[in-house]
Amino acid sequence: MDAILHGDEAALRPLVARHATLSARITLRHADRVVTMQDKPAQVMRHGQGTSMFATIDAVKDGEAQAAVSCGNTGALMAVSMLRLRKLPGLNRPAIASLFPTPTPGKMNVMLDMGADVKADAGDLLQYAFMGASYARNGLAIARPRVGLLNVGTEEHKGRAELQEAHALMGTRAEAGSFDYVGFVEGTDILSDRVDVIVTDGFTGNVALKAIEGTARTVGDLLRQSLTSTLLAKLGALLAKGALGRLQRRIDPRRVNGGVFLGLNGTVVKSHGSADATGVAAAIGLAYQLAQAHFIERLAARVASAEGAGQDQPGAGPGDTGTGTGSSPTE
Repeated sequence: MDAILHGDEAALRPLVARHATLSARITLRHADRVVTMQDKPAQVMRHGQGTSMFATIDAVKDGEAQAAVSCGNTGALMAVSMLRLRKLPGLNRPAIASLFPTPTPGKMNVMLDMGADVKADAGDLLQYAFMGASYARNGLAIARPRVGLLNVGTEEHKGRAELQEAHALMGTRAEAGSFDYVGFVEGTDILSDRVDVIVTDGFTGNVALKAIEGTARTVGDLLRQSLTSTLLAKLGALLAKGALGRLQRRIDPRRVNGGVFLGLNGTVVKSHGSADATGVAAAIGLAYQLAQAHFIERLAARVASAEGAGQDQPGAGPGDTGTGTGSSPTE
């Protein structure tokens, strides 16, 4: 895999030069300006030409790159991506999808929207269900995804009017989208095996994402404090080192870093701005896997024709670049 790296060449070249195996596979593209975390999306859309963010998205638009990865301002990145790549035909709102671990080893849940738009009406939520199911099918190799609609309870009478309407729509359109609709789900189901895709609006999704990440970090910190509190605790930690290491890797939010912008004419992965090398590597790996699975072509086919849905097959899962249905670009 080769990469194009956009930014201040004077600052980036010495960093790239430290890694001889990578430097031969990286093309540096100088950009005089950057989009800061304080920049407003509207300002970036009007005056962002010449920034590294604009150049990165344009590389996807022009076919030079199959996917873009950015750690920058989320609102600005979504605005630039929509401006330069445009939405898929027939789509009302794009969405950001993130992955969450579950008790089953190797199984991940998909949740969307994670903050692309704080609002979502019933039609938007239905489109999120179709896109999330396609992501689960083609990115995670789940043949028949189970989709749930996030609510304050699982009872049929609960929730706002748009949730009630979306609930009815998903129940009647599940077969067209080739997914099983399990109904309303709660926050406790996000990390459970009850569901594969969790649909919600961007406000709720972003709050849930940050709460879960904060909880994971707190649990990790408390665990380290407990395991180093006494000599006996340290001995127990030493004996359980292997199991604790496996647990840490499974709940480490860095290893599932990267929200995918769904609904655009190109693959864009948003990494956390505070991500370290492990987190950035995870985001790049996710972008590579989706590009290899021809995910955008499959998603475009799904969004373009809901009536013809149900024709796609499980795609290549993470790390699977073999032949078969996962290598086909059509649904």
